[in-house]
Amino acid sequence: MAQLSLSSKYKMLSGYEIPVLGFGTAASPEKNFTIGHEKSVAANVHALKCGYRHFDSARLYNSERACGEAIRASGLPRGEVFVTTKVFEAGYEKTKQAVEASLQETGLEYIDLYLNHGPYGGPEVRKGTWRALVEAQKEGKVRSIGVSNYGVHHLEETLAYIEELEGELGKGNAGELSVGQWELHPWLAHPDIVEWCRKHGVVVEAYCPLAKGQRFEEPAVKALADKYGKSGAQVLLRWSLQKGFVPLPKSETPARIESNADVFDFELTEEDMALLEFDSYAPTTWDPTVSPLDN
Repeated sequence: MAQLSLSSKYKMLSGYEIPVLGFGTAASPEKNFTIGHEKSVAANVHALKCGYRHFDSARLYNSERACGEAIRASGLPRGEVFVTTKVFEAGYEKTKQAVEASLQETGLEYIDLYLNHGPYGGPEVRKGTWRALVEAQKEGKVRSIGVSNYGVHHLEETLAYIEELEGELGKGNAGELSVGQWELHPWLAHPDIVEWCRKHGVVVEAYCPLAKGQRFEEPAVKALADKYGKSGAQVLLRWSLQKGFVPLPKSETPARIESNADVFDFELTEEDMALLEFDSYAPTTWDPTVSPLDN
């Protein structure tokens, strides 16, 4: 595989590039928003100091403002930091409002990547969300668009809708499915979805790439951690990178933020990767990919 570094990027169908490692910014567990917000900003600033250049946020996470504040506090040029956010079960009008709210919350002139957070709401809601994101992209408010938590049937529906929109708006005017995001780790590998994305040139992002820390004591993980003098988290992140995914680890602990970025000085062999192949289905959170089209 090509040599990767923290500054490596993948080219998306939109023509823009996305850093190969992201920093997750899911909501802090604190009930006190002020404390949680301050911790999030501090974690984000530290991530930027460590070399991360990619934030993954969402409307549901309440983390957009912390991303914008961290970029400004870092002194880095806006163009050096890639920002993702997401809208959930919105439809056309609510998605248009969400895009404006995201720009206001972040204080940024544009969002690098905007995703539909989940497939819920039925076909008309999904199509409305996509159309609103296409319009936002044309207006320069959003640079690239995609989806999250879609099953193959939802992905096929999206391609069909893009073709339908092109019939109305003209070839190349209905957006590109640049990125898909899923819970991905050795115990939830979604091979059918990954294969579909590779076939269609869609960049695959992996949230919960560390399986929420629930698998570090697995024999295969421990063996590989010992072999390379790395942590279980680093082994799982390396697995994700070598699968061609864009992993999105999250932490508010400075030492873990640093170690999660220290995964480019070793490489798992084919035999190592085979040790992490499991015939299992073990989501750590939800799994909307199995939701029917009419849900």
